[in-house]
Amino acid sequence: MHRGFRHFASLLLTAALATPVALIATPLHAQEREEHDKDRDEHRYYDSEHRDYHNWDDREDHAYRQWLEERHKSYREFSRLKRKEQDEYWRWRHEHQEHEEHEHQHQ
Repeated sequence: MHRGFRHFASLLLTAALATPVALIATPLHAQEREEHDKDRDEHRYYDSEHRDYHNWDDREDHAYRQWLEERHKSYREFSRLKRKEQDEYWRWRHEHQEHEEHEHQHQ
């Protein structure tokens, strides 16, 4: 009987030690995934024609989707566009960025 109690106590101790690790591991994994998605979303692109960088954030994604809509194109990740299409977007973006800044100044 003494041996059975030690076995039971050992199982109980193992379960007690494993539970906090399992509870902590799940939120950490989700946090890592969230940080990875954030890194992906905040990618920088170099615009060789205008010789500047653009951070890909929510604002840029919104502008990109507007550009696609005006051209009646289906959504594709910007990174998958051909270089010529990316250059077209950056030309359009610079024209509209100036317009956005002008509107923002008058508000």
